[in-house]
Amino acid sequence: MRATDNRYANEQRQFQLAIRMIGHEARTRTIRECTGLSDDRIRKIFSTYFKPGSSVRRRRGKSPRQVSRFVKSAEHRLQSTTLVALFCAGRLIRLGEDNRVHPRWPRLDIESGHRLCRAFETYKLLHNPHLFSFEWACNLLLSICYNDELYLATCKSCGSAYVEDAYALPSGHCPCCEVTGAC
Repeated sequence: MRATDNRYANEQRQFQLAIRMIGHEARTRTIRECTGLSDDRIRKIFSTYFKPGSSVRRRRGKSPRQVSRFVKSAEHRLQSTTLVALFCAGRLIRLGEDNRVHPRWPRLDIESGHRLCRAFETYKLLHNPHLFSFEWACNLLLSICYNDELYLATCKSCGSAYVEDAYALPSGHCPCCEVTGAC
């Protein structure tokens, strides 16, 4: 085996992740942060592999940064909690003993990008209709890692963890208990 046999392996992984993320309608900046590809290369991949009229739209503008959407109703809190659980299962984050969230990756890269895609794909299978797009899932991952505006609270009824707004009055109950009336 020659040393040059795998010289294009990293570029192929970048390309595959870019295609996957474009399929989830990720913005150019998000794809660039995960893959390291240039903006021009990402646009060329989109125009080559996703023809006009396809179901995939190209999102423009800044990525969402607000956190209020994740906690505005019980259904929103339930789906954001599902995403956080999938991030944990996908080894993107880990939970400390005090329910504080710690990122497992110093920054997004190819491997964490694939893990993020898997978590989002699983989320879409679990929640139909799903309330959050891929970009919102990325925002949730970044926001929950800061542990300032969003945090994981513990339900008084069942003891499970759920996403809660740090600046709102705590409800004390997880969205499942709220919906079923167990609180």
